[in-house]
Amino acid sequence: MSAGSVDRVVGLTGGIGVGKSTVAAELSRLGATIVDCDGLGRQVVEPDGRAYGPLIERFGREILEPDGTVDRPALGALVFADAEALADLNGITHPAIDVEIAAAIAAATTPTVVLDMAVLVETELGAGQYHEVLVVEAPLAIRLERLRRDRGMPEDAAMARIASQADDEARRAVADHVIVNDGDRDQLRERVDRYWGLAGLR
Repeated sequence: MSAGSVDRVVGLTGGIGVGKSTVAAELSRLGATIVDCDGLGRQVVEPDGRAYGPLIERFGREILEPDGTVDRPALGALVFADAEALADLNGITHPAIDVEIAAAIAAATTPTVVLDMAVLVETELGAGQYHEVLVVEAPLAIRLERLRRDRGMPEDAAMARIASQADDEARRAVADHVIVNDGDRDQLRERVDRYWGLAGLR
């Protein structure tokens, strides 16, 4: 199948610890092209990335490591303490990411493309480029246990991360489909397969 043959783009989102990446892996198994939008966010701030120059122009060279790469923790600490700076950061990086998303969709050779996007609800990233929204969710206790087990994240840190993201209600408000990931991998696989069939994807 040639590039440019995409007929469905799905925006996949969900909060930390719900298993969004696992759902993305299952969708890949079924034949979808997965676009890692978080990965594109890292790509655009690399020295050869679209957002690199504008970031330095806005925030100065103090956001750089000695080797010239962006010190992401330092930049994060700077912007998350300042709403205006965060808006400026998003205003620089999100248009650059949108260009990369469009290029990835154009290059896809499968009928279905999935945009794996943590901040679909919180931002306008990717807006207008996906046809439907798939939300993954899980009960809070399960999310906390996964974050402790898989990432070594203490409960207070996990709760702070969860609180900083959109809640389940906000995600459901934009969802065309919801997959609840509250069981084992086999159960999740069955639910993803069911979604794939119900959504008419291929």
